[in-house]
Amino acid sequence: MNAVEIEEAISALAEQSFDAQEFPFAFLEAFGNKATTIKRLRSGSSNKSDLGGVLQTSNIHIKVCDPGEVTQTLTELKESPATKKAKAKFVLATDGEQLEAEDLASGETVACSYESFPDHFGFFLPLAGISTVKQIRESSFDIKATGRLNRLYVELLKDNPEWGTAARRHDMNHFMARLIFCFFAEDTDIFHGEDLFTATIEQMSANDSSNTHEVIGELFRAMNTKTEDKGTAKLPRWANGFPYVNGGLFSGSTEVPRFSRIARSYLLHIGKLDWQQINPDIFGSMIQAVADDEERGALGMHYTSVPNILKVLNPLFLDDLRQKLEDAGNSPQKLLNLRKRMARIRVFDPACGSGNFLVIAYKQMREIEAEINRRRDERDRPTDIPLTNFRGIELRDFPAEIARLALIIAEYQSDVHYRGQKEALADFLPLDAMNWITCGNALRLDWLSICPPTGTGVKHHADDLFHSPLDQAQIDFENEGGETYICGNPPYLGSREQQKEQKEDLKRIFEGRSSSWKTLDYVAGWFMKAADYGLQTESAAAFVSTNSICQGQLVPILWPLIFDTGHEIAFAHTSFKWANLAAHNAGVTVAIVGISNHSRPIKKLFSLSDDGRTIVKAVPNINAYLVPAADFIVRKNSKPLSELNSMNYGNYPGDGNHLTLNGLEKRELIDRRPDLSGLVRPVYGAQEFIKGLSRFCLWIDDDQLDLALSEPIIAHRIEAVRDTRDSSRDKSLNKLAIRPHQYRDRNTAQSHLILVPTVSSEQREFIPTEIKSSVAVTTNQAFALYDAPLWNMALIASRIHLIWIATVCGKMKTDFRYSNTMGWNTFPVPKLTEKNKEDLTRCAEDILLAREAHFPATIADLYDPNNMPADLRAAHERNDETLERIYIGRRFKNDTERLEKLFELYTKMTTTPKAKGAA
Repeated sequence: MNAVEIEEAISALAEQSFDAQEFPFAFLEAFGNKATTIKRLRSGSSNKSDLGGVLQTSNIHIKVCDPGEVTQTLTELKESPATKKAKAKFVLATDGEQLEAEDLASGETVACSYESFPDHFGFFLPLAGISTVKQIRESSFDIKATGRLNRLYVELLKDNPEWGTAARRHDMNHFMARLIFCFFAEDTDIFHGEDLFTATIEQMSANDSSNTHEVIGELFRAMNTKTEDKGTAKLPRWANGFPYVNGGLFSGSTEVPRFSRIARSYLLHIGKLDWQQINPDIFGSMIQAVADDEERGALGMHYTSVPNILKVLNPLFLDDLRQKLEDAGNSPQKLLNLRKRMARIRVFDPACGSGNFLVIAYKQMREIEAEINRRRDERDRPTDIPLTNFRGIELRDFPAEIARLALIIAEYQSDVHYRGQKEALADFLPLDAMNWITCGNALRLDWLSICPPTGTGVKHHADDLFHSPLDQAQIDFENEGGETYICGNPPYLGSREQQKEQKEDLKRIFEGRSSSWKTLDYVAGWFMKAADYGLQTESAAAFVSTNSICQGQLVPILWPLIFDTGHEIAFAHTSFKWANLAAHNAGVTVAIVGISNHSRPIKKLFSLSDDGRTIVKAVPNINAYLVPAADFIVRKNSKPLSELNSMNYGNYPGDGNHLTLNGLEKRELIDRRPDLSGLVRPVYGAQEFIKGLSRFCLWIDDDQLDLALSEPIIAHRIEAVRDTRDSSRDKSLNKLAIRPHQYRDRNTAQSHLILVPTVSSEQREFIPTEIKSSVAVTTNQAFALYDAPLWNMALIASRIHLIWIATVCGKMKTDFRYSNTMGWNTFPVPKLTEKNKEDLTRCAEDILLAREAHFPATIADLYDPNNMPADLRAAHERNDETLERIYIGRRFKNDTERLEKLFELYTKMTTTPKAKGAA
């Protein structure tokens, strides 16, 4: 279930007559528990309560109590041994009149009347596996409104299918935007009279809904008629009380889709919600899913938390404004200068979606401006910050309309908050018709025309606020000059996920600059466009991006191009999870990178410590790997920089799998011909090693060929290899047809080999590595160190090595991609003493012993981060502690500190005469 469905279920439960016996089960069902789960709880087989309530393991302990005993019962639930034993996250007590609950992890509580507990449903969303943020927990309105609007939208399309076609989808979306405005306006005194819009529809439209569309159409016409023209407009008397709104919102066609009885009922229910509670920075993100068939299944999930947005906006420019406010103190002139500066700042989001970055930027700037006005004793002063300075581009038209509407609502709410209701109303209507959110493809539009550079004034008079023809995207800024800050969360899309049109977008930007542009992530286009924009004017930009653009092969493709424009990395947040409000969704791993073409002597690097705290470091430079070090690119090396053993690529078979045997084939062969057992060896690639798959290969020396050919099955397989290599288009394979009984490569160990897979899941906290016997054969899906001391394995299995690999080798899709020349040979290790090597050898042995204790669990089982055995994790912790003390005498605080030390060592090693072997 998604958040909207849960809210609807909880609201329905609260509206029913209270049933003490049924409540706990109905409550759990509302949060998505399956019928079989509820059945087991009812029967008592899975109910662990020791208080006569309902206790679901790892979830919640609920008890219905006698009237007036709610608080006491909640205390009993908290102190219950069964609650602790079952690791319950929540406790809840109710008597049908009052309800109290507590989140046992955070200590947060809810205490309310029973009928109003749906207003706190966000508090309980973790019960459905949905991560929550503070804004959602505090107010359920936005999800509730989204759900009701979605039901109306779907119902209207049933009776008006043509409104769902591509030709009319814009009209439908525009209609929904008008409704949202009207619901907001009638609850905030923009419309005079209580619930004026909803009440008029209820009174003037027939119960059978036959004329509902006509009544709404007339109300829209009234809102598009200037006050001085109302007398001649022949409006119905009941529509005359509606003000002139226009601003493009009600201009054009007033056609309305036809309503069924059900749709009319939905409309009236929506109108009776309290729209004063709307939060435009949350609501916009959620409502955009209503109009998108693909996204509707995730209703209520499209929400990015304000703290995450501020990770972009604060270091980009808001922190500087706040510092200037502090520096100004109570100086009237300094405060005035800051206010004038703010009035000229342009915030531009070229992937604005429903506008939440712009809304948050606007609200934060209004807060700073309000403090300036308070210190200057000008509290009632109208804002000097025009909405038109908050510009955006959005590919889809409905989010673009919602972005404009969200900004309009944010402006009105800010005016009410800082100036008062009367002053806010006086300046609100009619809406301004200027057109400042552009609908189009941001990578194909000219950003300079949409957000003109300093000193440019472009006249633009738009008739329609909610329609943005691409050839008329320019407007006149109220205040010319000033700074431009570009921000947002563009689509990421790795090279393999891009469609033909998106490839063409990148081609337009990068062709002629780089021959390797096809491997870039889609988000790279926004960084390059921002850098190009900065060539024309002083600006700064910051985007949320997958961290892959600062890793591996993408670094030498993208970042030299950006640095060549005169930009530098002004601040960055290293990798963290950018989680949406979604069930079982840990979020995508992202980085935030801010670039600027005006040098800052001190850059800020934000990172998370190993215990989850944010660390801020002031540094002189941040390089393309988001490390506080000099700007350089890590290059492949043909041999290790450090005193490490050589690592070789696995043996390439080139056999069409004809030399490969599964377990059954191997047994059948040896059972029939025991004398051939010496020709069969276990073979390992990444999958065989990680998943514990059993595979074998024919390993035939030249002097064993006659013996091998004496077995018809082997002879047939060898001939099949010859045919495969003869018919291949690969000329190097053609040459191998003369020895079809062998892999192309013949690397083996004398005593043992240390194996490393070429690809490993990013979910694992360590790179899997293993020691194998001398008879083992590796394929080209793994790397091997032949007969190397075991302390090499300790290095590979360390956290610090994983971080190096993730940074300089990058990823294949979402998996770590290992490379011997790029990752192992460049890995900087301090000079190791014999004691160091002994200690690391012991650590490697401890890791192997810990794994052995869990036989037959596979590497995939053992290194599942959620189920990693405690003794294995402890062995890795000892390994990390031992190695990191060799580096700096203590444990590193976080991955950023690990990389900083590695890059420091790498720089020393590659700038000394001994640093040879660079490819």
